[in-house]
This record gives sequence, structure tokens and C-alpha cells, in this order.
Amino acid sequence: MRQWKKGRILLPAFVALAVGASLCRTSAVYAGTSTGNSPAGTMERKAEKQVTLRICNWEEYIDTGDWDEDEKIELSEGEIFGENSMIDDFENWYYETYGTRVKVEYSTFGTNEDLYNMLTLGDVYDLVCPSEYMIMKLMAEKKLVPLSEDFFDEEIPENYYQRGVSPYIRRIFDTKGLNNETWGKYAAGYMWGVTGLVYNPEQVTEEDASTWKILTNPAYHRRITIKDNVRDSYFVALGALKSEKLTSEEFTKNPDYPELLEKEMNDTTPETVEQVQDYLQTACGNVYSFETDSGKSDMITGKIAANYQWSGDAVYAMDQAEEDGVKLAFAVPKEATNIYFDGWCMLKSGIGNDKEKQKAAEAFINYVSRPDNALRNMYYIGYTSVISGGSDHRIFEYLKNNYEAEPDEEKTVSYDLNYFFSENGDGDYRIDIPEDQINRQLAAQYPGTETIGRSSLMLYFNPEQSKVINRMWVNVRCYNIRKASLPAWILMGFFAAGIVWLAYRRIRSLF
Repeated sequence: MRQWKKGRILLPAFVALAVGASLCRTSAVYAGTSTGNSPAGTMERKAEKQVTLRICNWEEYIDTGDWDEDEKIELSEGEIFGENSMIDDFENWYYETYGTRVKVEYSTFGTNEDLYNMLTLGDVYDLVCPSEYMIMKLMAEKKLVPLSEDFFDEEIPENYYQRGVSPYIRRIFDTKGLNNETWGKYAAGYMWGVTGLVYNPEQVTEEDASTWKILTNPAYHRRITIKDNVRDSYFVALGALKSEKLTSEEFTKNPDYPELLEKEMNDTTPETVEQVQDYLQTACGNVYSFETDSGKSDMITGKIAANYQWSGDAVYAMDQAEEDGVKLAFAVPKEATNIYFDGWCMLKSGIGNDKEKQKAAEAFINYVSRPDNALRNMYYIGYTSVISGGSDHRIFEYLKNNYEAEPDEEKTVSYDLNYFFSENGDGDYRIDIPEDQINRQLAAQYPGTETIGRSSLMLYFNPEQSKVINRMWVNVRCYNIRKASLPAWILMGFFAAGIVWLAYRRIRSLF
């Protein structure tokens, strides 16, 4: 993997950076001078047009090119190399394919909430890439433009998304939604993953790392971190609080287990919210920090022993630590894991009724979904594309090249990836891997079927639910006076007395 991965980076309010790229090639010259209704004249007029496409994506979430020669991906069907940025390559490809110039104005955001605030303050974008619960929020607020009928036509050669999206991902986007409308009507997937714990097996036992209750385990006092955002922290707190129920045989063997799990992991009843607040306030006293992006480096340097992490950033941490001779592991707690998606969707405030913009936006989605480009982005950012490739097998070949065990390897296991690559789950998409990869990079990038079975989405919270959850989060992240220690109370007493004394002196000086 190259450089640091974007992950689902969570930063304070972020000012979007415009890094639009422009074409440097000269205009095509057509033979003759005809401009009427002839094909040459039509193409010439089209070539003179320019569509501006405003895209807003997560930070460090697309290949920016400039690869070194030794980073070239060599596959049986040829080489893949990121010489130019994905944006530059798209602009050139669009012109060559459709005869119209497109200029991409590319901006970034730090969190889903940052993106929403940017839109609320009046920033205008045509194409954005939020996570599943924010997609649902934008759907609920009627802010999205549905994908066109042409986008779903698999007979069109350039429809790389529809022709290559994983059958597993397609089913989710075609069945999950809001108000009787599916995600797939408005959004196309980009990257996906699960949440878990990166840990140092020399300091943390596999058993302790198998539960979200590790966050309050005194054995790891000030040696573990949690995410500094309300949705992720709320999810893991629910997992810890409901651990006994979620892992009981009665619950896991229920025929409606997936639906029941989703309900439990999105529980916002007043009693549950209060319990989550108490749990997270207790966790505050045990964890090293609530972090945004520093958890990866803290794991690599050994500052902490365990880190709540998204799978893509987990891969990065394991890769970098391995370069320093440290072998980290990735665990998905037994209670549940959050399966997340980032997806492309078009905004009414930007696209409106402009069919040329919509065509360019959908073409961009298709371009980054082309298997070779999906591989470029996966390699560059460390996260897992929703693209399996369809009849194009380069992505699976890439995985085999990276993870397949050597012929003389003794301890191996057959890793089943049929759920992701096969339409019916019964293909030949298996890789014999070293046994230790079961809890390392491959399992983080492509979770096994058992992990997928206990995964749950974060659902959209309506305005009233969000208000309650956000109030809870303020109580957690602000100072909790009820749990202050005796020295803290004494210090606050001296501080209050000082304020009273200064106020008294000020009043006396007036008379």
C-alpha cells in the first residue's frame, strides 16, 4: 500500500479545498470546414462545449497519480499504473469517449456532518460521496437526483458500475432504503468495509479483543482509543451494553436475526440513550483518547495497544507496523460490526435539470468503477471497492497475487469470497491463504461470511432522534461534573472562590 489512507477521516470543521484540474491537450482539428448538420460539424460544436462538474469527496479518497515505477500492478491482462491523477484521466477519457470537454472542480470534506454543513451554508456540488446514513438523510430531505435509466443499462459498454458491481453490494443497494425508495435509485457505491479493533497480540489477548467491552476493561487503562464521533461511538457502546443478549443462542439463532440485530444496533429509546451516555462517560475514564485520525499512528508507534478502527485504516496500520517488524491483528467483536458504504449521489442544488451535467456525473461514477481504476483507487487509499469486476477478473487476480499462500506453506486455510464475487455464491472464488491472514489484512479488506453475518447498518436518525443523540454526545464529550474526583472538586472550589473574591474587589472599588 502507498502512503496513508483516507479512512473515514473525522476532523473538526473542514474548509473544502478546490483542486480542480484542467485539460492541457489542444482541441481536435476536424477535416474540412463544414459546420451545418454534418457529423463533423456536430462534433466540432460539441468539442467546443465544456461541462463543469463539481465533485466533493472524502479526503485522500481517490488516486492522485505520480506512482513510482515499482508500484506498477502487473496482471495477466496487462499492467495498471497511476501515472496521472484519476481526475485528469477522467477528463481526457470523457472527451475521447463523448466528444465533450469536462472540467472537474474537485473538493474534499472531513466528515459526513461537515459535508452536510457545507451544503447547508450554500456550497454547491453536483456529485458527492457520503456514507449510507447521510445518503438516507439526503433522500429524506428530497435533495437527490435519481440516477437515469441509461445508467442501469448493462448493454452499454461504458456502464462499468452496473456491469461490475459486486452482486452482494447490488442486493444491499436494491433492498435497503427509506420511505419505500431504495438506495440504488439515488446512489452508486464506491467503497465499503466493516468496523473492528486493531490490536497488538503481544499486549492484548484474542479473547479480550473479541468484544466491544474492551473499551471499559481496566486491564487496558489508557491503552485503547475510541472514535471521536457520535455515530461510531454510539454503535460500539450499544454492542458492549447489549453483549449478553447479542451473543445469546436464542438471539443469534432467531430466523429474523439480521432484522433484530439491526434494530438493536440502532436503538434510540430514552432508556438506552441514557445507558449509552453512562457507558461512554465510563469509557472516557479508561480509554487513552477519543481520536479522529491519530489512532493509526498511535498503534504503529506502540503508544496504544488497541484502536477502534475502520477496516481500510486497519489495513494501513497493519501494513505500516509490519514494515517496522511489528505484527498487528484485526478483530471484529462477537456482538456485531457496522458494515458501512460510501456512495456517489447527485444533488438537485447542483445538477438540477441539466442533462449534460448528469451525463458527466454518471460517467464519472462509471469511470472510477472500471476494474482497472477501481484497483488504482484501492491500492492508493487502502479501502475496498464495491466493484468485483463482473466478467473482468482482474480484481480477484490482484487479491490472489497479494494473499495466496506459497506452494510450500504448511498452515493454510481456504478463504471463501464467493459471496462478493459470485452471483449465486457458489463460484470458484476461493483463495488458499496463510492461516494468520484470518485476522489480518485480507479479512479486513474482505470480511468472511461469518463476519458479514453479524454486521449491521447504521440507519438514518430522524431529526428528533438526532437531537437526543447529539445532546447525549455533548454530555459525554464535555466535562462530566458528577464524576469529578475529590482533587478536581477542590480545584474547582478554589477557582470559584477566586472569581467571587475578584468580583467583590471590583464592586468595592466602585464605592
